[in-house]
Amino acid sequence: MNFELDYEHRLIRDTVEKFVDNELLPLEPRLLVRESQGMGPGLTSEELESLHNKCRELGLWGLDCPEETGGVDLPAIAMVGVNEAIGKTVVPFTFPPDSPNLHMLLATANTDQRTRYVDPYARGETVSAIAISEPNAGADPAGMLTRAVRDGEHWIINGRKIWISRVDNADFTIAMAVTNPDKGSRGGISAFLIDKNTRGFEVAREIPMIGGNKTFEVLFDNCRIPAGQLLGEEGAGFAPMQLRLTVRRLQMGAWCVGMATRALQMMCQYANQRVTFGERLSERQSIQWWVTDAATRIHACRLMLWDAAVKQDAGKDVRTEASMIKVHGTEMASDVIDHAMQTYGAMGMTKELPLQLMAQQVRTMRIYEGPSEVHRWVVAKRVLRQYE
Repeated sequence: MNFELDYEHRLIRDTVEKFVDNELLPLEPRLLVRESQGMGPGLTSEELESLHNKCRELGLWGLDCPEETGGVDLPAIAMVGVNEAIGKTVVPFTFPPDSPNLHMLLATANTDQRTRYVDPYARGETVSAIAISEPNAGADPAGMLTRAVRDGEHWIINGRKIWISRVDNADFTIAMAVTNPDKGSRGGISAFLIDKNTRGFEVAREIPMIGGNKTFEVLFDNCRIPAGQLLGEEGAGFAPMQLRLTVRRLQMGAWCVGMATRALQMMCQYANQRVTFGERLSERQSIQWWVTDAATRIHACRLMLWDAAVKQDAGKDVRTEASMIKVHGTEMASDVIDHAMQTYGAMGMTKELPLQLMAQQVRTMRIYEGPSEVHRWVVAKRVLRQYE
């Protein structure tokens, strides 16, 4: 299996790494100050606009968008390096547009929807959100209660969704709803496009999260939408949703490799200069073992990502690999960051270093896009089935 990138993709990877070093990392000190003052570590509109302009200037827009939408059409193997570079900073920035929602749209949108939704989204003119989880369903789609009922040339949606990012300023939201309760996730779940300000679609509350993030709860109260807002085929929403989740899980695995690499670098630099009881920390066996374990687990996760990406580019089903990466990557990064904080001692507990924010961010990753326990259960079922 060949993991080598071609020349053009190596150039893009190098450009991304320089973008992170030159544009994102310099923003970290002011973000950390804002976070320590309780203002959250988010980017201001001016900072975000400046970064977007720089992306356009460098050709870093729509990196995995099709060329017909103005994108670069990078393969999954190239996106591993892109997302790994992004993971090295706590600056909350991803190259627009958001890849997972884009992939779901590309797999399902009809000609009219591509014109009205996909193309503007790929150009960065709109913001999207996706509403999947529910208060009593969580990671179990079979427990979804939000219903969509056909009424002539319209659909009427009722229900409640939670843990939704960006919905407060999204131009449209992809909402998952049950259209056939008897079939459930096997032909009974459909996807819909909900424009902002649609009557009956209400952002009910903002939910502050650790790591400076925020999510939202939304209500559907007799939300009436035209029949043409059905995304894809009726009852066929589950598979595209899984495609979207798989893309995000591989993305998260690469972010974790980036975060863990940054934490390992910080740990080594500090251990090589810090002296306690007459010896540098780098001479302590406990530190050496942390370094070895970190380097080994980072390497293993990167290889897992490359393997899954090559398979995905070949059109293979990588849901099992994505679940493995989601579990291994988030837990690996949690351990490496924790050991880096321990190496720094009291300084590792301060808000002057990015480690505390990295620790909070990776902690949430062990929950969203499917908690570790569910992924372990899913992988176990698939492996056990192979040897029946």
